[in-house]
Amino acid sequence: MEKGGGSPSTGGSYPQKNAEILSSQYGINLFLAGLLLTFAWAVHAVGISKSHLLSYLITLMLIQLLWMLWYLGRSCTQRRLIRDKDTHAGARWLKCGITLFAVITLILDSFKIGYYIDFSNCLSPTEGIFPVAHAVHTILQVYFLWCHAKDIIQSFKTLERFGVIHSVFTNLLLWTNGVLAESKHQLNEHKERLITLGFGNITIVLDDHAPQCNCTTTTLCAIFSQGIYYLYPFNIEYHILASTMLYVLWKNIGRKVEQHQQHKTPFRLHGITVGMIFGLIVLTSTIAIVVVYLIQIGRSKIKSELALTMFYLHAIFVLALMCTAGTVALLIYRLEDRSLDNSKNPARKLDAELLVGTAAGSWLLSWGSILAIICAQAHPKYTWYNLPYSILVIIEKYIQNLFIIESIHREQEKMNDDIKTLRIVTVSRGSTLSLTPSYKEIYNGRAARDRGAVPCLLKGSICARENDSGGGGAKEEMSQGRSSVMHSASDFPFYSRTSVTNNKRRILKNIAAFLFLCNLSLWIPPAFGCRPEYDNGLEEIVFGFEPWIIVVNLAMPFSIFYRMHSAASLFEVNCKT
Repeated sequence: MEKGGGSPSTGGSYPQKNAEILSSQYGINLFLAGLLLTFAWAVHAVGISKSHLLSYLITLMLIQLLWMLWYLGRSCTQRRLIRDKDTHAGARWLKCGITLFAVITLILDSFKIGYYIDFSNCLSPTEGIFPVAHAVHTILQVYFLWCHAKDIIQSFKTLERFGVIHSVFTNLLLWTNGVLAESKHQLNEHKERLITLGFGNITIVLDDHAPQCNCTTTTLCAIFSQGIYYLYPFNIEYHILASTMLYVLWKNIGRKVEQHQQHKTPFRLHGITVGMIFGLIVLTSTIAIVVVYLIQIGRSKIKSELALTMFYLHAIFVLALMCTAGTVALLIYRLEDRSLDNSKNPARKLDAELLVGTAAGSWLLSWGSILAIICAQAHPKYTWYNLPYSILVIIEKYIQNLFIIESIHREQEKMNDDIKTLRIVTVSRGSTLSLTPSYKEIYNGRAARDRGAVPCLLKGSICARENDSGGGGAKEEMSQGRSSVMHSASDFPFYSRTSVTNNKRRILKNIAAFLFLCNLSLWIPPAFGCRPEYDNGLEEIVFGFEPWIIVVNLAMPFSIFYRMHSAASLFEVNCKT
């Protein structure tokens, strides 16, 4: 176990590289063991019950709690020491987002506790212990991420690598457990919807592991059981966000900090009104579509077909707008000549990898739908809308990924050195009346307007005007001076370039704001049960019920996460632009 930063020599790098490899292998094995345990419970493997799975998860959470308490205690004793920070990691808006999801997760845990109390006669004690342990784990983990997500650990690096990677895969297993529970609930509703669409020939028995006893309070049980599944999407997002933040912390262990750090870029609503208005229209209409879809689907064959048609038409329109907006943004980038920032940045690298990796889930579903439409012998009318919808999903993610990845890699625009060193002095009667305005005032074109005078822009010189006569002569000379100044300023394309640059930036900010709200809108339908991949029935006929359901259950969580991660990335792009 090493203490201290160590030297960057070749000999000192081998132990750290070995520690990174060993800790990653430890985490992967931890995750695979939990994954197989989860799968065994899902398929009713002999000798495996839910209590075994929950006991494993509780043990992992307790180990992580002990490590976090040790890290927090050690940090408290060393709070006077100056630590290196990664300014790109743990942005404030990301911390606020994970806090919101954590609060809803705590509500979910309280529902699970109430559900256990009502069914306590036939449920294992681990089902009551798990939500309590999970609530404590959530509270401490959010506090830990708020305080230490930016840390670059330089002491006890081997121990910390194992502690952080343990936390990463613990959250991934909790995410997997949430995805499985939510998927099983969706499958039961999906079976009923297929019957109403006329696919009664599909026979499969679905089991949601319901308790084998009666509830003590029927009304409360219904509230808890239904409420749990509406809260699962937020719990799923919470754990995947926590795992990504912890992964960045793990990658930063022992990292040498570069001297140039990016300055903070706060979010501002100014200048993005158009993008926000169109985005809010899309968000509002999407919520309305989801409500109508969930009400109509499964009621009758006609109502289900109308609900699917309505969903596809709305999604096609939104995706077409997003493709257009993304294309315009990429064209603006092609017209600009700005270098890319290729410095080492674990957070930015992870963002790009997650965008492409999780987009593969949607692409898999889209290509499956396209193949099913081509190969199917019978085509109900509503299934034809699935073809342009699936094609647009592929194209939209392709364009959006290009836009986001290029945006987060672009260097922020810097002001010209000539402007930074420019000094303007107005002299009257041989004395300086006003000092030089800052270059920011010059850059924004406000210095002259605020002072009531137009500056003289002369290369390598200071413009000074003597005022030998007073009164009207002074006004006349001032008028002539202004005319001369404006003529001189016309020789510089600075103001025109600034205007063009500001217009481009304003367009890009509006596009980022619009795409941000669109991605939030497209996150809502699959997260809350509006999933046409389940409900149109065509894919089940072509591929078979069980194979297609397996594909959807594997790909859908990544598709849902992609939308939330894209929204987070676009928020960062909007702040940076």
